[in-house]
Amino acid sequence: MTNKSQLLDQMRDKLRLKHYSYRTEQSDIAWIKRFIFFYNKQHPDTMGKREAESFLIYLAVKRNVAASTQNQALCTTAILYKGGIRR
Repeated sequence: MTNKSQLLDQMRDKLRLKHYSYRTEQSDIAWIKRFIFFYNKQHPDTMGKREAESFLIYLAVKRNVAASTQNQALCTTAILYKGGIRR
C-alpha cells in the first residue's frame, strides 16, 4: 500500500470514528486530494499551517470560491492535522 492510500485510509478512519456521513467523507477526501495535488503530491507531514493558509488563500483569490466552500476546506485540513496523521 502506498503512503497516499495509507494517508487517505487514515483520514477515512478518522471521519468514520467521528460518525460523519458517507457523503461528507467523500467530500473531505476530495479536499485532501486537492490540497495534496496543489502542492505537487507532497505529503501533508512535510507541510503545515503556512501551506494550509496558502491553499485557502488560493481558493479565495484565484478560484473565487464562496466563504462556505473555504470553510469546508479549512475544516477538512484541520481534521487532517489534528491528531497527527503520519506516513
